[in-house]
Amino acid sequence: MSILTIRLDNKLDRELANLAKRTGLSRSDLAREALRRHILVRDLDQIRAKLQPYAEAAGYLSDEDFFRDIS
Repeated sequence: MSILTIRLDNKLDRELANLAKRTGLSRSDLAREALRRHILVRDLDQIRAKLQPYAEAAGYLSDEDFFRDIS
């Protein structure tokens, strides 16, 4: 496992410490979870951008169009 050092402003540092206390997770665990989620969201955004032209061609112009047909 590698080590990453980041700088946090005072407010974010307090929020992270409070969340760690409330959840019983370490600050490192919370930071890893946040990074994993962020990477997954970015990956999903890239996939969505690639699929968007195909969806639009099929008449799916909004999320509501898609959910209407799969619900």
